[in-house]
Amino acid sequence: MKDKIHPKYYADAKVICACGNTFTTGSTQKELKVELCGKCHPFFTGEQRIVDTGGRVERFKRRYKMEG
Repeated sequence: MKDKIHPKYYADAKVICACGNTFTTGSTQKELKVELCGKCHPFFTGEQRIVDTGGRVERFKRRYKMEG
């Protein structure tokens, strides 16, 4: 492998979720910010939750006059 072309690897990178959960993992970035993690993802929690990005759900409901 060539020297000095690979990014630095952090074995103790900190991951911060929007729900407040934090954990460490390996990454080329020192800190990662995510929206969903294993503690709050609907697949793992068993609850159905709509993750709205940019008001798309509300716009859909308004367009088709659905009640929420």
